[in-house]
Amino acid sequence: MILIGENLNVMSKVLGPAMKSREAKPIQEMAAAETEAGVDYIDVNIGPARKAGAELMEWLVKTIQEVTDLPLFLDTTNVEAIEAGLKAHKGKAVINSIMARPERMDALFPLAQKYNACGVALLWGPQGMPRDAAERGALAAELMIKAAEYGVPNEDLWFDPIVTPVNTQQDQIKSCTEFMMMFRDLAPESQATCGLSNVSNGAPDRLRPILNQTYLIILRKYGMTSAIVDAFDADLRAVARDERQELVDLVWRVVDGGGVDAGSLSKEEVDYVKTARLLMGQSLYSDSWLEL
Repeated sequence: MILIGENLNVMSKVLGPAMKSREAKPIQEMAAAETEAGVDYIDVNIGPARKAGAELMEWLVKTIQEVTDLPLFLDTTNVEAIEAGLKAHKGKAVINSIMARPERMDALFPLAQKYNACGVALLWGPQGMPRDAAERGALAAELMIKAAEYGVPNEDLWFDPIVTPVNTQQDQIKSCTEFMMMFRDLAPESQATCGLSNVSNGAPDRLRPILNQTYLIILRKYGMTSAIVDAFDADLRAVARDERQELVDLVWRVVDGGGVDAGSLSKEEVDYVKTARLLMGQSLYSDSWLEL
């Protein structure tokens, strides 16, 4: 799978102030570390960046690309900052993200076409979060139609079905998965991506890794081709890079409704079975689901 490092983020207690003061060293150290960890892209998240956002994004792109050849996801709601980043970027960048709202599509798809960039097609519409898989499908169709109007090909779209925290929006997790079940029929030439860590947001720290890893395995089964992830989660990278095929096979067996003999499994394998059942909506979330 294609992995996008999420760690270069304005919300960081170290990197946020470094961005504000234009201190290159912490930024470049993080970019180099993410590169060394083996991700394929780096997400550069500057938030809304309403003040001097364009200058900040241009500076960041140039600063980061001094130490890495990895392409960047330009992550901000500031359209001027997106364009400044695209101008400065060497190679093919990705706009993160283009919501399924007319004003956002009409502002950002022309930039994708002008600068030969890809775009994350975020399934967030005029009414906000889609209620179910059908609404996600309708928003995806709108995004493809609008992208075509501006000459952006389907292969340059990375659809994001929106992953939500399982501890508060378990029904949305099910809807996201159901959308992915039809994704390949809907957009066979496109990529799919997501902010994977959202699924475990709010869960106890000890439980976040298994939630992230298990949901990545489930989404991958249905055509998810990439994810924005913690670049330094070695266990997650191992799952994504086909180094834990036994876990992938086990989780997929649960997803397919196959029988699982818990008595023949290790404690680790049982935990993945329980987590898969939770994420598929077969059991209700609680912080103690692994103990039940």
